[in-house]
Amino acid sequence: MLSRVPRHIGVILDGNRRFARRLMLKPWKGHEWGAKKIEHLLSWCREYSIPEVTFYAFSLENFSRSKEEFDRLMDIFISELSRLLKDPVLEKEDIRVQFIGRLSLFPLPLQEVMHNLMVRTAAHKTYFVTFAMAYSGRAEIIDATKRLAESVRAGTLSVEGINEDVFTRNTYLPSEPDLIIRTSGEQRTSGFLLWQGAYAELYFCPKMWPEFEKEDFLLALESYSQRKRRFGR
Repeated sequence: MLSRVPRHIGVILDGNRRFARRLMLKPWKGHEWGAKKIEHLLSWCREYSIPEVTFYAFSLENFSRSKEEFDRLMDIFISELSRLLKDPVLEKEDIRVQFIGRLSLFPLPLQEVMHNLMVRTAAHKTYFVTFAMAYSGRAEIIDATKRLAESVRAGTLSVEGINEDVFTRNTYLPSEPDLIIRTSGEQRTSGFLLWQGAYAELYFCPKMWPEFEKEDFLLALESYSQRKRRFGR
């Protein structure tokens, strides 16, 4: 029995390529398996009344991958998000879908389907699903700083008026994760939600993302429920 569950979970989807290599498959086959796993995790979150999930799906660094892998990844994103766009579960479960990051770096067809998903679900208020795409925590902080600087230059904000709340409102995502899960056994956050995740609990799962199952999810929730959150106090 879980004594409490997080309100917002961040998930670093790591290990897709290593999973594919283990099976002697092309790297994008791991991404295909991993994409299907997202749907399962969202259903588990609804089962345990966890209203918000943020997935680290594609980092700025990922743009350096080979053209073949990048093109395959774009095809997977477009295919899966187009399928989600038609899924009646978005209305049935009142799910809002958001994308954060430097989205303008993506090919136009992917930008279009992301935009359509955000528009279609903008009024939904029960569950919130965010995909961090073309994302970097450092880039997010730089972009927030630039927005603040523009406000100061325009005279709508004073330097003295900048505080944590104001800064947070200028980030991509104002919500803070309670728990961040990373798969694949790597024990670092790789720049994921640097500002928002300052006091997030961390859970590192040894399994690759395509291998992540409900029992692994429950182990992460159980670990979280046993921790005493002090927030530096």
